[in-house]
Amino acid sequence: MFDFDKHLADLTEQTVLCVGDLMLDEFVYGEVTRISPEAPTPVIAVKRIEMMIGGAGNVARNLAALGTRCVFVGVVGDDDAGRALREALTTHPLIEFHLVVDPARQTTRKVRFVSEHHSTHMLRADWEMASSVDAANENALIGHVIEAMPRVGAVVLSDYAKGALTPRVIRVVIDAANKLKKPVVVDPKGRDYGIYRGATVITPNRQELADATHSAAKTDDQVVAAAVELGRALGTQAVLVTRSEAGMTLVGEGAPIHVPAYPVRVRDVSGAGDTVVAVVAAMLAMQADFESAMRAANAAAAVVVGKRGTATLSVAELRSRILPAATLAPEEKIVFDWALLEDHLAEWRRQGLRVGFTNGCFDLLHPGHVKLLAGARAACDRLVVGLNGDASVTRLKGEGRPVQPVTARAEVLAALEAVDLVVVFDEDTPEKLIARVKPTVLVKGGDYTCEQVVGREIVEALGGEVVLIDIVPGHSTTSMVERSRNGR
Repeated sequence: MFDFDKHLADLTEQTVLCVGDLMLDEFVYGEVTRISPEAPTPVIAVKRIEMMIGGAGNVARNLAALGTRCVFVGVVGDDDAGRALREALTTHPLIEFHLVVDPARQTTRKVRFVSEHHSTHMLRADWEMASSVDAANENALIGHVIEAMPRVGAVVLSDYAKGALTPRVIRVVIDAANKLKKPVVVDPKGRDYGIYRGATVITPNRQELADATHSAAKTDDQVVAAAVELGRALGTQAVLVTRSEAGMTLVGEGAPIHVPAYPVRVRDVSGAGDTVVAVVAAMLAMQADFESAMRAANAAAAVVVGKRGTATLSVAELRSRILPAATLAPEEKIVFDWALLEDHLAEWRRQGLRVGFTNGCFDLLHPGHVKLLAGARAACDRLVVGLNGDASVTRLKGEGRPVQPVTARAEVLAALEAVDLVVVFDEDTPEKLIARVKPTVLVKGGDYTCEQVVGREIVEALGGEVVLIDIVPGHSTTSMVERSRNGR
């Protein structure tokens, strides 16, 4: 299985060629508080307007947001929208763009009016000319494609049926990519998918699949049957069907694979398909298998539909969605440099959260530790765990301790849900660290008295409290080590 934790950083080393229909997306946000006296329609009081690169250009934006280089080839008209797109593309250093200017065309522009309060689309207005480009512009597009093909690891055909991807352009792109063994990912449009014959992966949504195969394609079995039929007809290696809240289905050489959608609050689905093809292409460029590419795309889609507008995501957001929390915990929760501690504390204080603190060596984690940490977290909103460094443990516990180095002990603690931050200290007591954290709650085991708890005076002077948690009898790291040494 593809090692996401190891390889996602390699997205920044990939280059993807994207060819398709470019458009200008505008979002007009405002509040609706009344109905027009002129007609029974809502009146939107405009608060702000956002303009962004849309259509196939959104694939390029998504690639750039992941740190992947993109060579983009498309067509615009000689108009204000076309010039706005060119200017917008120049702000993305990872996008190398080649725009063919057709004075006879109108640049596609879509304006969406959105109720800010309800996050709902009220109306969309389109300006477009959906006719195929002429032979001269086909030649110009093909020239840019042929020049770029040797420099890329994968190709995307982003078809919005606006005229840039003519059958001839599509054929040349697929044949050139196949000759150089570059994977081709197609985001299709229309009913005649025969023009995409020979592509590596095609990514219809469920309705597009149903229309292309003249089938129902509603149940899992129906979707698989339709995808198999489509794959055979086109000679593709895989068909990836996006199914909104039902997740995704992959049909390729092996058994069909269904992955469920992530449970998220959907704010806006605009451009989610662009995110899917961008991630699939970037993953295939680094030679990931189809299933891994699908799982990464599924995670990416879950991130962008939770945002407003035509959104993108970063590698960090993708990692946070696709990797289990325990995998991410070390980099998110462990602090060796106390200067980094302040960022976490400042944000928690800004939110008015109660910060708790406990500490220990936590050499061999046992049920007593788990109960202590769970109880400590229950007494606060965020729990900081002070962890003795290796030299400190040796001074306190003697030679042969710690059994585990500080990095291992910190990672085990960070994997626990109860722990929000692990901070390593090298002194014999956590007094300096407590003075730095200034916790509202200071927690220790019930084998201490309040008067024995280090840092009690600091916390109480700040208006905080000391909480003692009952210990679990029969559990001690020292006794565990002794039993191990004695072979018991």
